Amino acid sequence: MGARTSIAPAGRQSDRIPLIDRLEAHLESERDQLPLWLPVALGLGIAIWFGLADRNGWIAFILGMSALAVAAFALGRGWRVARSAGIFALVAAIGCALVWLRAEYIATDTLERPVVSRFTAEIVSIEHLPARESVRLMVRNPSDPELPERFRVNLAEDMISDDVAVGALVTLDARLMPPPGATVPGGYDFAQRAWFERIGATGRAWGEVEIVRPAAGDSWRGWLEERRATLAAHVADRVGGREGAIAATLATGDRGRIAEEDAEAMRRSGLAHLLAISGLHVTAVIGVALLLTLKLLALSPKLALNAPLILIAAGAGALAGLAYTLFTGAEVPTVRACIAAMLVLIGVALGRDAITLRLVATGALVVLLFWPETLVGPSFQLSFAAVTAIIALHEHPRTKKLLSRRDEPWTAKIGRFTLGLLLTGLVVEIALMPIALFHFNKAGLYGALANIVAIPLTSFVIIPLEALALFLDIFGLGAPVWWLVGQTLGLLLDIAHGVSSTPGAVALLPAMPVAAYALMIIGGLWLCLWKSGWRVWGLGPIVAGAIWALVTPPADILVTGDGRHMAIRGSDGTLALLRPRAGDYVRDMFNETSGIEDVAGALDDLPTAWCNADSCRATLWRGGRQWRIFATRSRYYLPYRDLVRECAAADIVVSDRRMPEGCTPRWLLADRTMLRETGGLAISLSRPGVKTVLEPGDDRPWRR
Repeated sequence: MGARTSIAPAGRQSDRIPLIDRLEAHLESERDQLPLWLPVALGLGIAIWFGLADRNGWIAFILGMSALAVAAFALGRGWRVARSAGIFALVAAIGCALVWLRAEYIATDTLERPVVSRFTAEIVSIEHLPARESVRLMVRNPSDPELPERFRVNLAEDMISDDVAVGALVTLDARLMPPPGATVPGGYDFAQRAWFERIGATGRAWGEVEIVRPAAGDSWRGWLEERRATLAAHVADRVGGREGAIAATLATGDRGRIAEEDAEAMRRSGLAHLLAISGLHVTAVIGVALLLTLKLLALSPKLALNAPLILIAAGAGALAGLAYTLFTGAEVPTVRACIAAMLVLIGVALGRDAITLRLVATGALVVLLFWPETLVGPSFQLSFAAVTAIIALHEHPRTKKLLSRRDEPWTAKIGRFTLGLLLTGLVVEIALMPIALFHFNKAGLYGALANIVAIPLTSFVIIPLEALALFLDIFGLGAPVWWLVGQTLGLLLDIAHGVSSTPGAVALLPAMPVAAYALMIIGGLWLCLWKSGWRVWGLGPIVAGAIWALVTPPADILVTGDGRHMAIRGSDGTLALLRPRAGDYVRDMFNETSGIEDVAGALDDLPTAWCNADSCRATLWRGGRQWRIFATRSRYYLPYRDLVRECAAADIVVSDRRMPEGCTPRWLLADRTMLRETGGLAISLSRPGVKTVLEPGDDRPWRR
């Protein structure tokens, strides 16, 4: 007789399984998904490098992740969870080291202080900005040794002649400044972008551009830039008006012709991605080239029966995609989209299902290995978040069952197709909203509905029509098609303006904490990259991060890094500016950081403020107490005794000059001496605290 065996209920037996065994079982069921986390690990290391301020933190992270990897490999032999954790930690350490090495290797020569100079330099690129009536030149190797090796200048459109081309040596008079960093906490840091793009200064030129040596004419980059500008002008002229500006953008990536009101409408309606040459445009061009090649070759019965038409068509699509990428400037987002498209075409040529999350992961891995700095830019995050969300949605079994093709009436097919577009647009809008709010402090609420019409209109109508019109122009027959292009682009702009002007079309949010944003990103990745039931755990971080971002109040006082500009948030939520004549850039920056769309007023008009030509005194009630703020706003010095008395009566003093030692406010003195160390300030009074742009010991190269 055999031994008696007792069988416990499934639930009881699972309770006895150790935690490590449960993780092993989960990872075994998800083994096909594990490679998707490699770019996440690489991105984590890159993000940590940007998040930490000094090299001690970077070294500690690299050593800590390396030690974790060694421990996991040594102690967890035979365990998938240990191997996975070890690989993840090792790749994260590589990511941090990779972006650190790249930042140091680039070593951009940056201007230290504003200068006015007359110099001779070689033109690297020319960007026409007709909407602003200006031209942007990128130049290098200036004759003035005090200037950086490479920088850019703007000048009026009428100051440059048609003879000025890429490769020419020109003489300019310009006022140059170091690339500006973030003005206030949460603001846009152009200095970071400039460092990785090797832009050492920015400025404004005046006077005529003198040509010292014409362009040689044998530079392929110069030839490409010239052809690109010619094509943009041709397309804009053939279509005309504001529609022509959009058409030129879709054809060449040149956005300089788009009027600001149209660009703002596209942003507010969630359609701004259509203006950036990326995956949508590259895919449309490749698709048109592939389809036309396949259909034309299939007209020959001999070729259809004997030639590998799919392979040939995929090759034609690849050539079209590469040419389009080069012609539109080969910006990183376009290159990224082209890499992903090449991977898709390889899958098509091999007869494989290419549109998978593994494709997205491979594309992200390639981009991060070559351009790790793109991780922290909105372009990378928006594009990969959208594609990941779309594929995760359509790979879900319930979505497949709902949207799969079937034998049904044509009305039901149209309804199912429309439902698929609506679900896709809604999921993309939800995925992109945290990213848009973090980077731009605003997001379109009706973008899902607008994109249902705009994306198919652009992909299947506008871009193919433009390609057809350009082809017919060879024979002088493109005019009717250009008219159709103008009509469809007019419809696109009508959609953008209609949606953007709808009440509640834009969600505004003050600058959110980085940790809250990180929680939402981690939760979203967990939700999209796993397939089993534990993917729903990702909802927890998403909800926590969203609540954290929503309950974070805007700063009560914002101070720019030079101390010249200050904004106080009134009891009604609007902003009051220390200097009423502040320019649009300062006003927009304060509004975006505070999540406010209303026009900022003057501190002089605040009921609790008193101002004269030289200074302002204001009173705020926050956190159950009264706060007194004193700020200077003119070039003239106040009498010493009056200044000391005002400082003693104030809790906070703000000034763009160095204050005397006798100026001792009760809580905070933000004068030139302090702001030089901290940069701009965001001051909260309900729970007293100060956020700064600069951190002590910040060793990131663009802030040294």
